[in-house]
Amino acid sequence: MRLHLNIGSNSGNRESRIREAVAAVALYFSMHGGKVMLSAPLRSAPWGYESDNEFINIGLRADLGGEASEGRVLEIFRALRRIEQSICSAPHRNADGTYRDREIDIDLIAVAGFAMATDELTVPHPRARERAFVMEPMRALEG
Repeated sequence: MRLHLNIGSNSGNRESRIREAVAAVALYFSMHGGKVMLSAPLRSAPWGYESDNEFINIGLRADLGGEASEGRVLEIFRALRRIEQSICSAPHRNADGTYRDREIDIDLIAVAGFAMATDELTVPHPRARERAFVMEPMRALEG
């Protein structure tokens, strides 16, 4: 099973938060027999809202044994959420649902050959193709 993630930060010590997230995610996947590859960091303006704080994003590809299933993908997604919350528990959205600056954001973008849609998670990510900061690292990791 091949997964693509995007890890981003535009607040606080961005580089440190990304390193912390990458280390925790890589440890999680290695504990489950996976191998991880990283893209080069990419800087971009915030997407979907106004902010003076530029994002740093990095793509992460994880290759795991076995097949994807809704249960397995949700288990991984929930583990990623726990990692994200352990780094910074602040919400990613304002009370009205609009985006806000964030110290860390870990998104599960795609699982090769697999799609699902639940109230909790949609894979592939429904807006990934609209975001160059997601697609460029993902293409680089597949190149």
